[in-house]
Amino acid sequence: MTLVSARELVTDAAARGTGIGAFNVIHLETAEGLVRASADAGLPVILQISQNCADYHGGLEPIALATLAVARRAQTPVAVHLDHAERPELVDEAIALGFGSVMFDGGALPYDENVALTAAVAERAHAAGVYVEGELGEVGGKDGAHAPGVRTDPDEARAFVAATRVDALAVAVGSSHAMTDRTASLDLELIARLRDALDVPLVLHGSSGVADAVIADAVRAGMTKINVSTHLNGFFTRAIRSTLGADDRLVDSRKYLAPAREALAGEAARMLRLFALESAAVAG
Repeated sequence: MTLVSARELVTDAAARGTGIGAFNVIHLETAEGLVRASADAGLPVILQISQNCADYHGGLEPIALATLAVARRAQTPVAVHLDHAERPELVDEAIALGFGSVMFDGGALPYDENVALTAAVAERAHAAGVYVEGELGEVGGKDGAHAPGVRTDPDEARAFVAATRVDALAVAVGSSHAMTDRTASLDLELIARLRDALDVPLVLHGSSGVADAVIADAVRAGMTKINVSTHLNGFFTRAIRSTLGADDRLVDSRKYLAPAREALAGEAARMLRLFALESAAVAG
């Protein structure tokens, strides 16, 4: 398969009333494991590179080029997406590198500033044929749309989409980033209201903290793009701990990264099936 845009994957999932998994790349092994998961599940996947990930690697280009190369060799449709970019120049770099979709995160900004910056980014991205995700929580807020208790107002969301012309919208409905337990409670009624108010797909960030059954209910209520990072990182890291704990003389990093990559791939494949509302995955 060739590299595809998130536009194609998200639009198709929205039309089907199912979800599409968008999983964060941390390093090359993550990207490889996620592509393996897509092949095993027989379902498409979106590989996301965040601003934090780019900064960790000393810049976007090294990890972006590696991830794009892995995606191009995939057996299934794979998109590469820029996640949580708070610097407009990082969006411009991603577009130049060949990303098919970008997210500009102005969720922590005052509403008017979020609108102005997101609209400017969307205009440049659309000129390059790139799909754009925006984020809206409430006015201000240090932690943006995914601070505890923040909720996205449907009327404000409709005005935001009209003013910015974003193609998808990340909304605040009860999830929170970096949760290591899966106890978040989502406002399913609000998700349905947002779905009815908007003509663009909805994006759920912070899905690591949401239990399987609740995610499936959220997809049925109207969520389309489901972002996961911390939950999968846990599988990767626990596998490393287990491998190293079994052999204190192990020094070849490939020997412990390979099992970690496999552990991540297995869980990511399961989550792809869950988001697609495949009956066995939802029941499990």
